[in-house]
Amino acid sequence: MRDQERHPAGPGRLSLLRSLWYRSRAEARDDAEAGRSITMPLQSALPPLQQVLRRLSLGLLVLLVTTLIVYLDRDGYNDNSDGSLDFLDAAYYATVTLSTTGYGDITPVSDSARLINILVITPLRVLFLIILVGTTLEVLTERTRQQVRIHRWRSRTHRHVVVVGYGTKGRHAVETLVGQGIPKDQIVIVDVQGKAAHAAGDDGLVSVIGDATRSETLLKAEVAHASRVIVAPQRDDTAALVTLTARQLNRRATIVVAAREDENVPLLKQSGADTVITSSSSAGRLLGVAMVSPTVARTLEDLMTLGSGLDLIERPVTKQEAGKSPRASSDLVVAVVRGKDLLDFADARLTQLQAGDRVITVSRAKAAVAEQV
Repeated sequence: MRDQERHPAGPGRLSLLRSLWYRSRAEARDDAEAGRSITMPLQSALPPLQQVLRRLSLGLLVLLVTTLIVYLDRDGYNDNSDGSLDFLDAAYYATVTLSTTGYGDITPVSDSARLINILVITPLRVLFLIILVGTTLEVLTERTRQQVRIHRWRSRTHRHVVVVGYGTKGRHAVETLVGQGIPKDQIVIVDVQGKAAHAAGDDGLVSVIGDATRSETLLKAEVAHASRVIVAPQRDDTAALVTLTARQLNRRATIVVAAREDENVPLLKQSGADTVITSSSSAGRLLGVAMVSPTVARTLEDLMTLGSGLDLIERPVTKQEAGKSPRASSDLVVAVVRGKDLLDFADARLTQLQAGDRVITVSRAKAAVAEQV
């Protein structure tokens, strides 16, 4: 409940600008704790030599701007050597001023020159010093940037997909989600192993390191605002605890769970799972089919592998299909979802498609079509 109050949905969320200007102690503590367990995808960094050259260019730019400011207001400065100020003298004054050396041989004497020194040259001096010590501040800068990225992600994350477990099942689930058009920034991985979480970060996914059976770990993944949750740990007892915790935090999300044994399916559904996929029995059925008919097994594998050849997808009925027979569709319609009913292609009620129906079709994968073209 506290997390929901901190991250209300819609326009009431904290903006990034407000978070940079003010954060309460509770928000700062939560962001610091999240920074220790949330792994953001790595951003491409410039090579060291390019970073040095870029900082050198910025330093020279600040020096040039300061020189021009002093030169344009040269009548307001006094040079103890000859009393006048040329461009070289302006560059010299800018150099010793920005480096805080300040020999005092050239000084601002007019009110305008002193005002410009206060309002313009002093901030430029601070900027110049920051550029000079940029290498030393790199670690702090990176840490601050990471905290800002995490805070921005937490404030924007809504109706996303949480995947618990980034093993074989979790990785293939993510590949399928991405293949169906779900962007990677809408997928969050939760895994107790840091190695798996870092692997998810290398794949461009936000990951949370922690025990998903604990509510604080799932709250870091913003499961309270998720629309779907995939639970794919290694053990069925862990899956039951994760499902129960996720359902307590989010009553509306669709939860799909992977189980190893059929006998645990009722327990997982009682814990709050909407759908339970039994990996061992599914693999056993596929083995039996492969023994009787290897070609049927290959076809089923093709249907379950998105983008390989044939895809089994669910989509809404188009305007052109509404009012027509399912056989008139350009794709092979195998079933229709109408309201809460699932009608297969042989159902007597399925004489024509209606607006609002969702069809389950077998269609040629886009990659396969592109290869043929």
